[in-house]
Amino acid sequence: MRAVRIAEHGGPEVLRTTEVAEPETGPNDLLVDTTACGVNFIDTYQRSGKYSVSLPHVPGSEGAGTVAAVGSGVTGFAVGDRVAWAMSPGSYAERAAVPADKAVKLPAALDSRTAAAAMLQGLTAHYLISSTHVVGPGTVALVHAAAGGMGLLLTQWITRRGGTVIGTVSTREKEQLAREAGADEIIRYTEREVAEGVREATGGRGVHVVYDGVGADTFEASLACLRPRGTLALFGAASGPVPPFDPQRLNSAGSLFLTRPTLAHHMLDRAELDWRTGELFDVISRGELNIRIGGDYELDEASRAHEDLEGRRTTGKLLLKP
Repeated sequence: MRAVRIAEHGGPEVLRTTEVAEPETGPNDLLVDTTACGVNFIDTYQRSGKYSVSLPHVPGSEGAGTVAAVGSGVTGFAVGDRVAWAMSPGSYAERAAVPADKAVKLPAALDSRTAAAAMLQGLTAHYLISSTHVVGPGTVALVHAAAGGMGLLLTQWITRRGGTVIGTVSTREKEQLAREAGADEIIRYTEREVAEGVREATGGRGVHVVYDGVGADTFEASLACLRPRGTLALFGAASGPVPPFDPQRLNSAGSLFLTRPTLAHHMLDRAELDWRTGELFDVISRGELNIRIGGDYELDEASRAHEDLEGRRTTGKLLLKP
């Protein structure tokens, strides 16, 4: 089968499409014909060596497709089922071996392409607003990169739960997308200082929570935007890791909370995965959460997809089509 493989760490050019053997499956795995797979920043971290992976490596943490074979120990799935998954490596390929405990069946109303675009970022958005900081009426949130795939999902979901979103973007075009998703206020960080804009928008009070997937470039501003006892949810590091800092700063800034969550720790068992995917699929199926797909790429174009993602030239979710 064809797959994108990394033989050495480096830039997007190390992503090469090649013929490889089909993935080995165990008794608790599904063999899935991949319809589409998502492109995420974690893929770029693994490619560059920021995150350690064994080489050679087939990247891709999420996807959707049709079950081609079922392991002897698997129950609840059958050949022909349409499924999606997240946090399972090897999705940049025509076939993927997926642990059954990471896979979920797709409802008839949800197409596989949308599911592939929704899994990792949709489940991340769910835990961020349902577990990390519970969002409800009256919550005021700052969402960085509000026109990106994660930003658009967070903005839509927060506003539908009665919260207020202040979003940061770089361009007028991205501002329009974020406003269409429901953002109440937009700060173009290329034109004004973010903390100043947030203080003005909130009458000097600050926000209850900052959702920050950018990291180094936004960390200081994120802290400065919080009201007392506010929460900084640092869920990614697109601009690089945050340098070490003195925790005493959280005290002096207002008894702030800082957390570095990850999806793997929010789908620890089947019940939690089913809860999160059930609510995610429900809001998508009801038309309350629009999954914006910002680009479709062939497997041979994986390097270009990474270049576009890292260059912040995209909005919404990027997909590869095996």
